[in-house]
Amino acid sequence: RRPFTISRMNRLYNLDYLRGLAAFGIMIYHYLSWAYGNFTADTFMGRVGIYGVSVFYVLSGLTLYYVYFDKMKPSTEEIILFFKKRFFRIYPLLWLATAAAILISKKVPDVWDVLLNLTGLFGFIKWDTCFSTGVWSIGNELVFYVFFPVFILLVKSYRIVMVLFGMLLFSVYLYFAFVKLVPEVALADQWKNYVNPLNQVFIFLGGFLIGFFLNNIKINNLLSLLFILLGLGLFTFYPVAGNAINLVSGVNRLVFTAICFLVCIGFYKTTVALPAVIHKPLTLLGESSYSVYLLHPIVWGILGFIFKLLHLPEVLHPSFLKVVLSVICTLIVSYFVYEKFEKYFMKFAGRKKVCAG
Repeated sequence: RRPFTISRMNRLYNLDYLRGLAAFGIMIYHYLSWAYGNFTADTFMGRVGIYGVSVFYVLSGLTLYYVYFDKMKPSTEEIILFFKKRFFRIYPLLWLATAAAILISKKVPDVWDVLLNLTGLFGFIKWDTCFSTGVWSIGNELVFYVFFPVFILLVKSYRIVMVLFGMLLFSVYLYFAFVKLVPEVALADQWKNYVNPLNQVFIFLGGFLIGFFLNNIKINNLLSLLFILLGLGLFTFYPVAGNAINLVSGVNRLVFTAICFLVCIGFYKTTVALPAVIHKPLTLLGESSYSVYLLHPIVWGILGFIFKLLHLPEVLHPSFLKVVLSVICTLIVSYFVYEKFEKYFMKFAGRKKVCAG
């Protein structure tokens, strides 16, 4: 048995659990959507498809705070080291997924778009232009990494400026929720505005601030569990219906963002021990979550190609079977990619295994 939260010098397994569950949920959401059609805002999976990514953003800000806040100094050397580690953590698998998606599409891509994706600059310039489902959020993350050293510097040396900067980012977040994203227009028709990193960076900042304010605060397990259950209950039953735009605009945007914060706080501060039979698979899922997230559309595309190549009649590969096979194959492939590919570049970067951001 291992506890949820362990010593400061070790990995935050509790956040691994949540990260893995979020990646798994997004994978299931996509597979079911591709097999059976889109989910509406009143369904659990429809909400997972939108806010599973937001949970990633909160966890990213929180874990980066956990790993870097004490040791990162406002120096050129430290900042270069930070970006070097982020580069080897993000780019190799991003390149692999991008290349695979282009090959599966069997279309000649725009050279400029390819360059933007391979360099990561698409997150800053054309954030809605990517070759595989979900990669837009990686572009957002790359933008957040530019903000992160600024957060560190301001919190350590210029806290008044940090308060003003945080208020500015919150104002931008409100602008998107109440002005830029129009409830009367489907989310698909406003996708470029929704995936704008400026619409998401406050959520990343929220994770950072959770770490800053709660790092040394003890919350008993009962209260932490209550946070998790309350968050999940609100996430499931809070009354929203119709198109997914209703989940990300107006007051509902604030409510679901607060729910993400609440659930992440609950996982962060819980110290309940889990038996190895649960701990090990959840930890492995969390560690390989980046592969699960980026590779699941690739696996779906490859299986579809194989089914067509074999000329199997539809009755032999119904949608449910394809979903099940895709889930199994994604988990297996992601495990090996994490062990043999991701870990290699993490070691190559001289990265100590503390906590994946």
